[in-house]
Amino acid sequence: MSSRRARVTVVGEALVDLLWRAGARELHAAPGGSPANVAVGLHRLERPVTLLTTWGDDPPGALVRDHLAGIGVDVRRVPGGPGRTIVALAYVGEDGAATYDFLASWDPRELPVPADTAVLHTGSLAAVVEPGASRVLELCADQRRAGRAVAADLNVRPAVQPDKDAYRAVAARLAGAVDVLKASDEDLAWLYPGQEPATAARTLLAAGPGLVVVTLGGKGAFAVTPGGDEVWVTAPSVSVVDTVGAGDTFQSALLDAIAEHGGPPAGRDALAAVLTRCATAAAITCTRVGADPPTRAELTAFSQA
Repeated sequence: MSSRRARVTVVGEALVDLLWRAGARELHAAPGGSPANVAVGLHRLERPVTLLTTWGDDPPGALVRDHLAGIGVDVRRVPGGPGRTIVALAYVGEDGAATYDFLASWDPRELPVPADTAVLHTGSLAAVVEPGASRVLELCADQRRAGRAVAADLNVRPAVQPDKDAYRAVAARLAGAVDVLKASDEDLAWLYPGQEPATAARTLLAAGPGLVVVTLGGKGAFAVTPGGDEVWVTAPSVSVVDTVGAGDTFQSALLDAIAEHGGPPAGRDALAAVLTRCATAAAITCTRVGADPPTRAELTAFSQA
């Protein structure tokens, strides 16, 4: 299979964000969810992608359905539990950063991975909210044993699991089931208070992945490897509108590179180039309202400017 045709399958929630911006008097309903945003980002990068998700037969579900259909993402809606779409209340501050509360239900009854999948991705609520989280972790382990590359984004959401010990246990199990794990410095600060990001990243690395990537917001990103390497990159300077979807865009570009390389990028130079491209994609998203990742052409043009 050509590396440009290698499929990424994304497993996780599609939901509706009720965005409450600082100073606003009205809420804005926007379809999203970290895994769904990642799938959209991959689609815009012209990467074959399938989203395995579930939503309810309710008004939020109709919004999710129409959004994904309008973009053209290949979606396999699987049978779910209570038939209710996840709703998130997102508070967007004056600095563009968002915090979340969730009305969450995640109970996919089956997760049929397409046969041509090269990379499997999951994370966020899908790896935490039961009973679906246990099924997702089992799927990750199974896919890894089958020789597929497996990646995840912690995307810590304390609103769905405020117990730090319990969340750390989930993070360790997820790290042990994947090849590449991504987290933000904010994720790590909440999980491992008082630890430097690189120290916390190595704690997760010890659980089993071959690569841990940490995003640093506007400062860039770094990665740690079992061989002891630390690769740091900076992010381009942009005028930030908001940061909604930036981490998901970074993950889309990372998954695109994993699919392109047939696994995690090897060597410091290759890894630095991948991280720089990911940080650039995320920066472009920050110049727009909401989770609006760049196309492949836009990313290329920005990088060459």
